[in-house]
Amino acid sequence: MKDVFGMMKQVQAMQQKLADVQTELETLEVEGASGAGMVKVVATAKGAVKAISIDDSLMKVEEKDILEDLVLAALNDARAKGERLVQDKMGALTAGLPIPPGLKLF
Repeated sequence: MKDVFGMMKQVQAMQQKLADVQTELETLEVEGASGAGMVKVVATAKGAVKAISIDDSLMKVEEKDILEDLVLAALNDARAKGERLVQDKMGALTAGLPIPPGLKLF
């Protein structure tokens, strides 16, 4: 029984750490960019877009399609960086635990 109680304590500690990481990920920001940095997107690691910056030289009506593509690319870049940040944080937190491959905690 002693091992069960020890495991329960470990589970409770892990739950608290997971909650702490979730809170941290809501505030950590990543920056996605495209067009050699002419379009930038700032988002949280959880994917909430905070800001979009577009270089003035891209503000041409005849290049609207290009601008839309660059914004989309910057958003996707920020999302991918946020996902990597989440994986890094979770990997550090769950290192050494017997978690089945492919199991997503978030």
